[in-house]
Amino acid sequence: MKFMKKILTSSFLLSSFALFFLLPISVHAAPIKGFEASALSVATTSVSIEPGKTQEVLLTFKNIGTTTWTNKGKTHVSLYTYGPKYRASDFRADNWVDFTQAVLLKEASVAPGATGTFALSLKAPITKGTYKETFQIAAENTAWVPGGEITLSITVAPKVAEVKPAPTPVSTTTPSATSSSSTSSAQVVTPPEGLSAMVLLRSAKSVTAKGGEEISFKVGVKNTGTVTWNTREIRANDLAVASVNTKHTSWVSDSQIAVKTDGTVAPGALDFIDFKFNAPPTIGKQTVRYRLAVNNAIVPDLYIDIPVDVTSNAPDSYQSPVINNPAGTASSTSGYTNGIKTDGLVIVEPTIRIGVLIVDDETQNQVIVSCNTPWKLMDGEGGLLGQMESGKHVEAFYKKQRYYFNRGGALEKTEKYLRFVPDSKDAICTIENFDKRVTRRAANAENQFRDVLELRHNDHKDRTWLINELPMDEYLYGLGETSNASHEEFKKALITMARTYALYQWERATKHAKEFFHMNAYADDQVYRGYGYEVNNPLIKKAVDDTKGIVIQYQGSTAITPYFSRSDGRTRDWSEVWGGSVPWVKSVPAPCDAKNNRQLWGHGVGMSATEALCMANEQGKSWQDIIHYFYTGVDIAKRWEKEQSSQ
Repeated sequence: MKFMKKILTSSFLLSSFALFFLLPISVHAAPIKGFEASALSVATTSVSIEPGKTQEVLLTFKNIGTTTWTNKGKTHVSLYTYGPKYRASDFRADNWVDFTQAVLLKEASVAPGATGTFALSLKAPITKGTYKETFQIAAENTAWVPGGEITLSITVAPKVAEVKPAPTPVSTTTPSATSSSSTSSAQVVTPPEGLSAMVLLRSAKSVTAKGGEEISFKVGVKNTGTVTWNTREIRANDLAVASVNTKHTSWVSDSQIAVKTDGTVAPGALDFIDFKFNAPPTIGKQTVRYRLAVNNAIVPDLYIDIPVDVTSNAPDSYQSPVINNPAGTASSTSGYTNGIKTDGLVIVEPTIRIGVLIVDDETQNQVIVSCNTPWKLMDGEGGLLGQMESGKHVEAFYKKQRYYFNRGGALEKTEKYLRFVPDSKDAICTIENFDKRVTRRAANAENQFRDVLELRHNDHKDRTWLINELPMDEYLYGLGETSNASHEEFKKALITMARTYALYQWERATKHAKEFFHMNAYADDQVYRGYGYEVNNPLIKKAVDDTKGIVIQYQGSTAITPYFSRSDGRTRDWSEVWGGSVPWVKSVPAPCDAKNNRQLWGHGVGMSATEALCMANEQGKSWQDIIHYFYTGVDIAKRWEKEQSSQ
């Protein structure tokens, strides 16, 4: 990985403080490229510093990997701020390498089995209280070193004078019925007087990329107003409900792209913000637009526009053949009931597999899983590895063609992948060492999932996924493409489209076949947030139940039904964007979008979410009306009714 040096502005004041340390106790996961460490000791357990002075703390780690550590060269070893990564610490000393890289390895080299030291210098801020400062050993451009994390608990003595933070503006709006779930986690407030900014620098004037390709970007924004900035955010410009958009997995939420809370930016000062996004999947020249929010208020009249020349083709799965074609039985009914086709092939509700988490340094290359009912740890061939009680957890990881697990005693291993299987239907399993509130500054943990979890490594991309396996409609309960706030008919339409997309991928099983699942949980498929989102948005579950087993078909086959955020007055024909011909995806007018002078956001093909919301809210259209408007000549068909059998 590339360790970036962030350019930040901050001021650091001093005071007396006491220091003590909490060394982490954990099972180390697999080494990365031969790098692995074990914390040994801290030379000093308590330190007092007079104002204006710097204290050095000696940290020692044992090299338990297979690669020699050095303090020079392309893979030199040093200590970075962590939790989150590249965090600007309030305890930065003058001799730090930069704001995020604290200190290099003291020794010129540390062979495997030997001990390395880091002479960490710290300065105290003026604000009193207890702080937790996390640092992590890193091999430059290569890896965060497993086992190299340490958290310091620091108590700062009473300060000489208290610096009061600027007041946070009070919210004046509430989420509307047309807001997606993405807006609920990024509250909008009225901008205070004197809030103004200007984009002075950007990492590139324009970008050329394939559809969906990851893009790293940096902007330099000058504070041209009279208000000091505390929090700074890059936000999506408007409704972010489309299944295919620019969302990257690093985003805090559908609307919050990047958040900075370190330091302040005074009037006249310049701040740099790094973020990532995925290129739109549309062939041609497009402009991706984001906004800047300061102190939780959108900066007026400021847009971060990024021209992107996209070279992608049509969705890769459109022309792929059906390979999962269940026998099923013909329905005993015929024709249509309430506009729903009931004479098609009836199948048992499919079980779908969703890649929910890449197991990497975010979870220390391991997972800790528990379930809320008695459950079994099983291998990939159905062998029983352990019967677990409700609430009991298992630590597991993949390393060198083996799967390791700890049920509370000794570390065990197997060559077969691992499955975490509840004994009861509708059980909830938790990834105990994964919390998006901590690692991604999200509003919710998003670490709970219905039914089966599976830990499985694939050679295709040499990475390990945690996969959620569950019935199709239970997957839709946790769909993060809309929220409680949207209109009931819009939710039903969107859920039906999402179910259709999921069934389409299940029938073909080609998009992620080499990684052993049908779809992932991110925006390049459909946003899936698991059980916690279901609990917080019960009306989504109701919309799923009200449309159970219903999908969209064209001439008896599952249709592909793209959707996006908003149009500029009309949707696009499939051929305009991706080439070829899809007879049911034609351009249609979007009068509400035109009336509101909206600009295109997304690929423009299929359903415009803002237009569909207008149809439901202002025109009283049903969910069936919405589907038939955006997709020409399709049928709405019932494919299953039966409940999925328990695991």
